Amino acid sequence: MIKPTKADIINSQNSTIRDVIAPGLDVLFCGINTGLYSAATGHHFARPGNRFWPTLYRSGFTPRLFAPDEELELISLGYGITNIVDRATAAAADLTIEELKQGGLNLERKLQVFRPKVLAVLGISAYRTAFNQPKAVLGRQSELIANTNVWVLPNPSGLNAHFPPVKLAEVFREFRDELDGLGLRS
Repeated sequence: MIKPTKADIINSQNSTIRDVIAPGLDVLFCGINTGLYSAATGHHFARPGNRFWPTLYRSGFTPRLFAPDEELELISLGYGITNIVDRATAAAADLTIEELKQGGLNLERKLQVFRPKVLAVLGISAYRTAFNQPKAVLGRQSELIANTNVWVLPNPSGLNAHFPPVKLAEVFREFRDELDGLGLRS
């Protein structure tokens, strides 16, 4: 993956990147929105310091540590990546409540088309806002979205100090084990 320049990053404001998605995935991982660094590279969770890729590996979702530019290989493992909001911003805090709510509606339509077994939303605050679930907690949600099971997991951003790398991998491993126990992974 080519490292973007500062100008590339600045110019990626409000741009979008394509989903990593296919029909019938086991798990569709769902970020809040694309950061500027990721938008500049065209790959999800590309910013150095983002813990998504190491966490997938440490928790047993992937057989090795993938680089962001290998994201399409997730599909063969039964996984995909999307976001609640498509628009790239410097920080998720730059999103409006209306954008998150509209993103929730857009995501619901996406689930109706692609029908993954599980939606794993990476960020509790964004989930609460996008799906009008102010009391939601991390873990499996009692309500389905478009007939899709929903889990909320911690945001893998390096800025999430509540979940250091070891704890983050542990939560993702527990999620993977729950999916296996319920027969939701191929």
